[in-house]
Amino acid sequence: MTMWLRDRQGTEPLTARSPLGARRVLSLLALALGAAAAVYFVTRAVSTGEEVWAWEAAIAAAVSLIAAVDLAVLSRRRTRG
Repeated sequence: MTMWLRDRQGTEPLTARSPLGARRVLSLLALALGAAAAVYFVTRAVSTGEEVWAWEAAIAAAVSLIAAVDLAVLSRRRTRG
């Protein structure tokens, strides 16, 4: 390790906060809202027969899937320390 990394004089390493908590909350919110929107859009697609609702359901399901993957990554990072 080089000398300038060991002799830090700033306070950032002592007071820095991890953004993982906020990221977890946002992912949980996206998962819940995405799943609810996907269910709503699927029911609209079935009841109206319009293709646009099926596309909306697919987008909402993709948002939910991305949020679930992000939560899995965060969970793995938390267990690794």
